[in-house]
Amino acid sequence: MSLALLIAAALIVNDPPPPPADAEQPVAPYTQSDANAGATPIPGDVVYKSLHERAGIDRIVVDLIARCQQDRRIADIFKGADLVRLHRTLVEQLCYISGGPCRYSGRDMATAHKDMGLQNHDFNALVEDLQAAMDREGVPFRDQNRLLAKLAPMQRVTVERPPKV
Repeated sequence: MSLALLIAAALIVNDPPPPPADAEQPVAPYTQSDANAGATPIPGDVVYKSLHERAGIDRIVVDLIARCQQDRRIADIFKGADLVRLHRTLVEQLCYISGGPCRYSGRDMATAHKDMGLQNHDFNALVEDLQAAMDREGVPFRDQNRLLAKLAPMQRVTVERPPKV
């Protein structure tokens, strides 16, 4: 065997395997804190239970992400996004804010949305898609509103640019 083939074989053996398709992409180090969730929890667990607890929140997030990917208004925002991380952190965030027993391990809202160029209409489209996902899960309207009231102030932090004139 030639030296070149031996070196090539050694490089192949020593290269780590590619990460699985369902693995999160690495992000810069940050301090994990429930405060990063962008809102304090709703007192009690009524809203959490109305969302059908962790399993219901997971279904809502799966539906939400699918809707966002199909929503022509915001689909481009989700192209190339780390959907594995997005799913995990959205479940944690909604569980935590709704009064569930979860901890939030994601980045703060300003950092997570930095340089995305989001506008008010993008935020509003996402909220509409979230409402549709909660409707599909059978979440009562009053509890949807309690959760949305906690999420609404995040618009000031996540929207970075004024609407186009």
